[in-house]
Amino acid sequence: MNNAVTVTQVNFYIKSLLDGSQPLKNIFVVGEISNFKHYYRTGHMYFTLKDENSQLKAVMFSSYSGRLKFKPEDGMRVICRGRISVYDRDGVYQLYAEDMQPDGVGALSIAYEQLKNKLENEGLFDARYKKPLPKYPRKIGVATSNSGAAIEDIKNITKRRYPLSELVIVPTIVQGEKAPSDIVKSIQMLDRMDDVDVMIVGRGGGSIEDLWAFNSEMVARAIFECRTPVVSAVGHETDFTICDFVSDLRAPTPSAATELVVPDINHLISFIDSANNKLSELLIRRLENENQRFDFLINNSVLSNPYEYYSTYSDDIEAFRYDLVNAFNNSIKDNELILGGLAGKLDALSPLAVLSRGYGVIKNNNDTVIKAAKDLSAGEKINITLNDGTASCTVDEVIYG
Repeated sequence: MNNAVTVTQVNFYIKSLLDGSQPLKNIFVVGEISNFKHYYRTGHMYFTLKDENSQLKAVMFSSYSGRLKFKPEDGMRVICRGRISVYDRDGVYQLYAEDMQPDGVGALSIAYEQLKNKLENEGLFDARYKKPLPKYPRKIGVATSNSGAAIEDIKNITKRRYPLSELVIVPTIVQGEKAPSDIVKSIQMLDRMDDVDVMIVGRGGGSIEDLWAFNSEMVARAIFECRTPVVSAVGHETDFTICDFVSDLRAPTPSAATELVVPDINHLISFIDSANNKLSELLIRRLENENQRFDFLINNSVLSNPYEYYSTYSDDIEAFRYDLVNAFNNSIKDNELILGGLAGKLDALSPLAVLSRGYGVIKNNNDTVIKAAKDLSAGEKINITLNDGTASCTVDEVIYG
């Protein structure tokens, strides 16, 4: 048939009709998400919108999906803005979504709840990870805007309450697309300073959009990984940010955070004065007590009449002296008896005692003792030691017995 057309021509024709329809170029479609798929490598999202009677395929490319403040999920009711067209290859018409908002609840509210649940399930809010604040901080790190009421309040309150502390201020972007990464950079910079004792992270008040940087996942994880205690000081009284949950302490405003971080020096001075007065009273009382004890000792002890005290022990001392002298004399007598016995034994072994009994000691000219006749020869000069002297002799003849 000469009027037959190809499938491609049909799809192209239908696509041209849909693309040329003005109402379909910028249409809002409300429905429930199903079959949701997010390809993280490309960033594209594919899903179906459905109501009680029908369904419509939809796609959101990465150039648009990257702007979403929340994560779409199956069963979520949303309003999508985009255009209706045909995908030539499959011949299927679908919604090419360029924006998506939750139906009934704001996108930021959903994003907040999603991130809060995620981090809570991971344990980032657990009390066991909360670090105590130092009582008397020497250096306080501050990550906030360098202009505005928040930083001025922090400076003024610190100077008034505790001028001993030093503020280390890191100027930080706290609003807009660049804010989350800049807040993270400031937190990490302060945490690397070993002498920073505590950190205040926050800003003044604003709308939920203004405060949104403090609901960022990267900021929450940076705070959780800090070694330094962190006080969240986002300027909102009633609402909480993710930063509040993960920090070690939450303050409703930067001013309140400063009051929580630094003590009141006037209270400390009052405490020191009170302690000084109490110590003075205790010291005076102690001195009075010791003086009373001293007076008692003077009037009622040996110090009042030392001779009387000595006399009570004089008989005991005399008895002890008598016993000591007797013991010493007896010891001398016992030792004299022992010494006499030893002297008798020594005398019995003495050579002089032997000589006194008529014996003598014979030595040659070399002063060698002659013990046997064979050691002598005729004509040899010898010396004989007797009890009362020595005789020099000459051997006439040696006779062997």
